Amino acid sequence: MTKLRFSSPICKVETTSDTLSSRGGLSLVSQYLSQSGILDLLEDTFGYLRKSRKGLAVWKLFHQAICFFVDGTSRHLSSFDRIKKDPGYAATIQVAQQEMGSSHRIKRFFKLFPWTTGMVFRRILKDLFLWRLRIKQPDVIEIGIDTMVMDNDYAKKRHGVSPTYKKVKGFQPIQFTWEGMIVDAVFRSGKWHAMTRGTAKHMIEDVVKLIRSHYRQDVTILFKMDAGFYNKAYYKLCDSLDVGFIASGKRYPAVKKHVGQSGTPWRQYHNKEQIWDFMEFGFTVKKGSRFWRTFYTRPRCEEDGPQIQMEFIRPEQIILTNLGTNPRVLEHLSAKERNRLVRPEWIIESYHQRGAEELAHRAFKDFGSETLPFKRFAPNQAYYYTMLISFFLFQTFKQDILGDVIPVTSYPTTIRRQFIDIAGKIVRGSREIIIKFPQHIFKTLKLDLLWQRCSQIVPILFPKYAPTN
Repeated sequence: MTKLRFSSPICKVETTSDTLSSRGGLSLVSQYLSQSGILDLLEDTFGYLRKSRKGLAVWKLFHQAICFFVDGTSRHLSSFDRIKKDPGYAATIQVAQQEMGSSHRIKRFFKLFPWTTGMVFRRILKDLFLWRLRIKQPDVIEIGIDTMVMDNDYAKKRHGVSPTYKKVKGFQPIQFTWEGMIVDAVFRSGKWHAMTRGTAKHMIEDVVKLIRSHYRQDVTILFKMDAGFYNKAYYKLCDSLDVGFIASGKRYPAVKKHVGQSGTPWRQYHNKEQIWDFMEFGFTVKKGSRFWRTFYTRPRCEEDGPQIQMEFIRPEQIILTNLGTNPRVLEHLSAKERNRLVRPEWIIESYHQRGAEELAHRAFKDFGSETLPFKRFAPNQAYYYTMLISFFLFQTFKQDILGDVIPVTSYPTTIRRQFIDIAGKIVRGSREIIIKFPQHIFKTLKLDLLWQRCSQIVPILFPKYAPTN
């Protein structure tokens, strides 16, 4: 006989009639979605897709899809068949079990969207963007512009999947990021590079008009771009709109020759980890008539070490901007703030922080999935934008509800393990449905306080683009 080594051994496995859930954190997410007004907005926008009263309401399908993305247990739509049979999951997201959608119903739902609904989804993203602007009331709005490759290399004969610059086949949407959230995006085939068809230029015009018309006319707007948008047309557009830009240039031989022959003294910029040598001069892009303020930077050495990098391994960079050359960009800021934003040190630091904007793309991939499930472009587009809206709400949920419990900078996987994947017991009685948690989890996560916050959030203004006070 095997000797028992445990102090409290389990002797038998049995079933229970209790309604249990291993995704207790979804109860607060579901409550947050209800109070935010996003489900009303989605129903008002896409309610026409419901062809028969026998089917589920559109907002109910979106609700289940958003909870599916937040849960993140599976990337496959077939998992809807599994959770449909789980009464604990249904009770956790506040849905009657008979109203849970199967995988076939969810697939039919996404196939209802025509390819033209991309613009409609973008309007919803802009509503969400305005919602956060009115809550945070920023005086300076810094927006990152970049493309994101979605690797679908395994796909066979999938509409829109084509080779990308990263040598994989997939999609390559253009995405605008602000404070860790993706606030606008255009879903595109992988073969389209950053400047194809001037899509990003139209996006810049639209978002500037949106901010100035429905948030504040006098707010300062600043765009950050990498070398994929190296084109004088983008710089002139920003300048004509009186918005700032900080962009990455290209190390052409003529530029390096000018730097080498220039008598302008090198200056230094220090951050916590690096010392950068930089030189400032005027530069025009491709024989243009407009000169932009330009910084040529190269890392000198680490502060805690005497070693200097050799020239052939120095990651030299060229930074172009109109800050300091177009006074209308910063005219609504105080004199102290204007002086701070035109300093070379701030511009270089802001450019280096552009990498932090790309962390939003990494978090989005961690939250959702690069691979899309459908063969046709239109349902994949709808799936992508639904995932994007879910990610936006996930980010705002962290800020509004979890801020003092789990760091806001945490990746989705961390949030899922520490908050979503907690045990809960659903109890029905006295005309109420209550979800109960273990005491140590209840106290550690302050679940009573978090539930109260879910009922006190500022809802999305409805109808769309309601004027601000």
